[in-house]
Amino acid sequence: MPKPSSKLLPAAQRVLRELGANIKMARLRRGFAAALVAERAGMSRTTLRSIEKGSSGVTLGAVANVLHSLGLVADLALVARDDELGRRLQDAGLETRNRAPRRRRSDRAGGPAPESS
Repeated sequence: MPKPSSKLLPAAQRVLRELGANIKMARLRRGFAAALVAERAGMSRTTLRSIEKGSSGVTLGAVANVLHSLGLVADLALVARDDELGRRLQDAGLETRNRAPRRRRSDRAGGPAPESS
């Protein structure tokens, strides 16, 4: 029996539908038939249709093959590349000092500190 997958959140569903619509639009702009793209991507037209509808049941590899067939596979590498929030969170977690450590008198320029009586 296959392992049940987690339920897809509504925001993620919207993003997948938008991704599918973008892929379909790219195919149509190029004037490629669904059968041609499916053949080049090594899948059935049904799988391509699922990708273009934003189905969560298709593999990331299938999406990558379709993007490759459309000449857009390099765009996949841009996903999560510029993680501004992640960088800010990482920077917030770094230890910082309020001020620089105090230098000892003997470390200052000009030699040893004068003796006080």
